[in-house]
Amino acid sequence: MVKVTGERRSGVLLHPTSLPGDGGGDLGAQAYRFADWLALAGQTLWQLLPLVAVGDGGSPYNGLSAFAGNVLLLSPDLLVEDALLDEDEARAPALDPDSADFAGAGRWKDGLLRRAHAAFGAAASPGLRAGFAEYVERHREWLDDWTLFRALRDEHGAPWTRWPEPLRRRDPDAIAGARDRLAHEVERHALAQFLFDRQWGELRRYANGRGIFVVGDVPIFVAHDSADVWAHPEIFELDGDGRPTVVSGVPPDYFSETGQRWGNPLYRWEVLERDGYAWWTARFRRTLEMVDVARIDHFRGFESYWEVPAAEKTALNGRWLPGPGTRLFEAVERELGPLPLIAEDLGIITPAVEALRDELGFPGMRVLQFAFGGGDPGNPHLPENYPREAVAYTGTHDNNTALGWWRDEASRGERAALAELAGDGDAGEVGWRMIETVLASNADLAVVPLQDVLGLGSEARMNTPGSVSGDWRWRFREGALTRELAARLRDITARTGRLHGEERR
Repeated sequence: MVKVTGERRSGVLLHPTSLPGDGGGDLGAQAYRFADWLALAGQTLWQLLPLVAVGDGGSPYNGLSAFAGNVLLLSPDLLVEDALLDEDEARAPALDPDSADFAGAGRWKDGLLRRAHAAFGAAASPGLRAGFAEYVERHREWLDDWTLFRALRDEHGAPWTRWPEPLRRRDPDAIAGARDRLAHEVERHALAQFLFDRQWGELRRYANGRGIFVVGDVPIFVAHDSADVWAHPEIFELDGDGRPTVVSGVPPDYFSETGQRWGNPLYRWEVLERDGYAWWTARFRRTLEMVDVARIDHFRGFESYWEVPAAEKTALNGRWLPGPGTRLFEAVERELGPLPLIAEDLGIITPAVEALRDELGFPGMRVLQFAFGGGDPGNPHLPENYPREAVAYTGTHDNNTALGWWRDEASRGERAALAELAGDGDAGEVGWRMIETVLASNADLAVVPLQDVLGLGSEARMNTPGSVSGDWRWRFREGALTRELAARLRDITARTGRLHGEERR
């Protein structure tokens, strides 16, 4: 595992769905080119959003599983190399090059995986067969539930709460019958996970070989329509029909005057504690098999969380309840050792949340877009207030781009404050002024969204919290990552003391 802080490093935030290419971003050639470009630019961190399986909306924070990978990211070209597809089969349909089409990509990749599964059954190499058998055995703890859930979801075309009652409550006879009836589909979904892990593992090893650490993401909550809630209803606040009685959210904040009603089912922390937090241990183990460092989304929820009655339409009428605190992380560390985690400590942060973060030794986050306005010299997002044990950002996936913020959201006072801090200049250069400010800060780690490196506006925003459509879809075009951009980012990285190893030469 990687020590999170202690050296000055920088990197770029880009989810693989935003990569260019036919049919949607994937783990093939464009991902390797991006890793090469990061190395050329002197970057040693590649931050991602969660890599979990997603639904048609594409949100990686509302995934169908906390454990299963997103097979929409599978590269058809790499399946051709494995002799599971031929080149004609791998040819992509005409999909939007500027916006991810999760539903369209899902239909296309589903057809590819059906053909790959047939080819695997007919003529897979002995090595591929042995690797698949070993994978299934090693990941059985979560894979058995995921593959049956996915096969049943396909069969019924509906969330699990609308399945026949014996399947909803996991009657042993009904489950056994479904496994027998859907054995072919269960194997197909298992093979898809094996292939995803294989492609992702090779890409991560390649990035590591270029001196790049991969920073992943662990959402605190899971979706109601997920294999996790269906398989483990006892650890969630559900009624007798499997529906949430209370849901997740946050009270009014920077992003919303009525708060954010996320709608995820909440945990029965007392049940999890009685089991030694085994589910969470398995979840962290799975995540840290896939990435070098992980960001914990909504870290404050482990200290206290906002509970909203499920019948409420907004998050206004909720209440704070205590989370598990150090007990959860101590239990996980007893099994896994020291955890290379980053605490997403944004929003309404109390001294108790800060104390939990510091007791656990996790660096927090600082976001430059939050530094301006209000005139508070103690604002933690002002660069002069950054501790070393922090990760500094121009913005996150929930923010507008730097240029979009400047043009569409920043007040006259905020613009003046940025000019005083980072120098005045052309509006088109605002992203670079903010990038240099963040990399020059005292924080050990600094990460900037690729949109800011590319100088893009609001059209390239990844997510708008509280919105119901249009998020997670931004993609950049092939050719956008030039040597000139790499040289400019590398120069700032060198001047701010963040180059490493051979990159310093």
